[in-house]
Amino acid sequence: MPDQLLYAIEVTLNGLMAGVLYALVALGFVLIFKASGIFNYAQGVLALFAALTLVGIQDGQIPFSHLINATFGTQLHNFGWHVPAVLAILLTAVVMVGLAVLVERFVLKHLVNQEPIILFMATIGLAYFLEGLGDVMWGADIKKLDVGIPQGMSAAIDDFTFNAFGYGFFIDQLDIVATVVAVILVVSLTLFSQYSKQGRALRAVADDHQAALSVGISLRFIWVLTWSIAGFVALVAGIMWGSKSGVQFSLSLIALKALPVLMLGGFTSIPGAIVGGLIIGVGEKLFEFFAGPLIGGATENWFAYVLALVFLVFRPQGLFGEKIIERV
Repeated sequence: MPDQLLYAIEVTLNGLMAGVLYALVALGFVLIFKASGIFNYAQGVLALFAALTLVGIQDGQIPFSHLINATFGTQLHNFGWHVPAVLAILLTAVVMVGLAVLVERFVLKHLVNQEPIILFMATIGLAYFLEGLGDVMWGADIKKLDVGIPQGMSAAIDDFTFNAFGYGFFIDQLDIVATVVAVILVVSLTLFSQYSKQGRALRAVADDHQAALSVGISLRFIWVLTWSIAGFVALVAGIMWGSKSGVQFSLSLIALKALPVLMLGGFTSIPGAIVGGLIIGVGEKLFEFFAGPLIGGATENWFAYVLALVFLVFRPQGLFGEKIIERV
């Protein structure tokens, strides 16, 4: 098999793995959009906040220690214990559910039946608030996240491909774990959305708040449930991205890469988030591989947005999105 073809296959596989990580972030956007009909600008910051909280709990860090030390002249930093990874993840999930309750109580319940732009602006404010809260609670330094996920080249895939093709593929073990987790999440969320009572209520709320209230659907419960699930998805995305590149405030910018994924897959489709992520991941890797040397490289920074622009022109609802027709 020609070397160029082998390289292209390896690049494609790595693109698929990268696309799964993009899709993990996009899933949270889809969930919120299906429940409220708005784009949740705060989803990337939710992933950052969840990752910061996980590291803080795992390392036994005292919340607001920097503020306490600056105010009272103390030198408090840690409780002196280390929490096991599984327990720390469970405690962080509880924190994200509590955050969902607070968001509903202090933000969303006051915006029932408001225009989508009002809700969107509320999520922008929430994003900046959570980013500042995470800074004050856990500090702004880069943190290492280790929950026991294997990283580095998969020796099994390297040996298999070397024996089969004479060339070993480099596939990160973390990306393989992320792929398995993403598949489980997509299947679970799709089944929940399509076949559970709460899932059908979620779609009803997205269509019309007042109509949902009139038939006995608790809008407050649905929003808490949706933001809790979105918080859990953000936690999973934060774990994967934080393990890969460290927990830092630039982690919130992964939301920007989720935008093209949503435009391709559709804002209302859970499977579409995965398909869109895979297309973006593979597309930007292959384009960089074939066209990058010809045009100076760095195409991964803009390829996804150009592809999304093309989709907006020819299929604005995305591959799996619902086509909405409004009479005027």
